[in-house]
Amino acid sequence: MTQTVEMWFDPLCPWAWMTSRWLMEVEEVRDVSVTWSQMSLSVLNEGRDLPDEYREMMDRGWAPVRVIAAARKAHGDEVTKPLYDAIGTRLHLGGERDFVAATAAALAEVGLPAELIEAADTDEHDAFLRESHDRAIALVGDDVGTPVISVEGVAFFGPVVSPAPKGEAAGRLFDGCVLVAGTDGFFELKRSRTRDPIFD
Repeated sequence: MTQTVEMWFDPLCPWAWMTSRWLMEVEEVRDVSVTWSQMSLSVLNEGRDLPDEYREMMDRGWAPVRVIAAARKAHGDEVTKPLYDAIGTRLHLGGERDFVAATAAALAEVGLPAELIEAADTDEHDAFLRESHDRAIALVGDDVGTPVISVEGVAFFGPVVSPAPKGEAAGRLFDGCVLVAGTDGFFELKRSRTRDPIFD
């Protein structure tokens, strides 16, 4: 029986990017159907005391999520993953630091109207974005970030993994995540990160 999986991402997050690549592998080795949804680190960090450099990135981070929200409203949820892939490829593989430029180029790549980039500078679609974000936070709490994954009602933050496992290794990690997250009273496994995201 096909398992329904939903992943929430912010295109800025390299760890969410790694998790999304892992879930794409899982789709190849497990009977799962993944839905791709938005959350926002800019929303999550509103009102928090942040280092100046990170605060500046959060201020700039509104642009991609607002444009994705506008695209979803105008063209349906099916544009979410292609647009995420196109933005993420530019940010995480290409090293683009101009989030607006990366998003504009991504719109062109996936064949969406160029004028959607205008959403980057307006809060017109923020309620739509926040609705998706809030669904994720309601499942896992607000002391985590992105990614958030829900599998048939079992939700968790992560996994934070580098590099993204391939093939059956990806499937085993998926099985384990669902197993531990589905255990009543289970909250956390963690160890210090010893490597950066490996984008292979």
